[in-house]
Amino acid sequence: MAGEKGSLLFSLVSRGAVVLAEQGSDKTEAARAAPRVARRIIEKLSASNNRVTYSQDSHLYHILCENGIIYLCMADESFGRRVPFAFLEDIKQRFSSQYGATVSTALAYAYNTEFSRVLRQQMEYFSSNPNADSINKVKSEIAEVKNVMVENIEKVLDRGEKIELLMDKTDRLQGEASRFRGQARKLKNQMWWNKIRNMMLLALIIFLVIYFILALACGPKLKCSG
Repeated sequence: MAGEKGSLLFSLVSRGAVVLAEQGSDKTEAARAAPRVARRIIEKLSASNNRVTYSQDSHLYHILCENGIIYLCMADESFGRRVPFAFLEDIKQRFSSQYGATVSTALAYAYNTEFSRVLRQQMEYFSSNPNADSINKVKSEIAEVKNVMVENIEKVLDRGEKIELLMDKTDRLQGEASRFRGQARKLKNQMWWNKIRNMMLLALIIFLVIYFILALACGPKLKCSG
């Protein structure tokens, strides 16, 4: 199954830099960052019809641009390129047939309420259904994805944007490190209190044992006769 090799984590449809609908997840840090990265990409894209893939770490951003409309998805690198582009072709057909010429004047997120559900449904289908891959193998427009240019995402970002993304990632790592230190400190305190409680319990047990022995020898009031 395709889902065993990776999955689609984010997708959007835009008119130039105007996002019309999008769908993502918060499964991973990369998925949570995908909307921000995707917007940076579409701001840099030309309006010409093309297919392109940008790589970032272990993820790929696949883009299909046609008639000024951009169809984008982000997936695990291990997911390959054929299925993501099959997904984009499917979304292109559904979106164009549903909205037609109205997209030329639509406001940002005009179709998000309706079409985000379609994006989610098709992302799940192409990520997990084994038929998604086998069916689209025979589509001629998908068969040539090996010719799609793959570029590093840094090529579409200027130096300031690269630094900003790096700082965002650093801030997240620092935040995770801070949470880890806090959890470690909490665990250390908990272990210390457990140790104190166990020592107090042991002292109480020893006291009761000694008292019990003395009580047997001298009576409950510990008045032993000389």
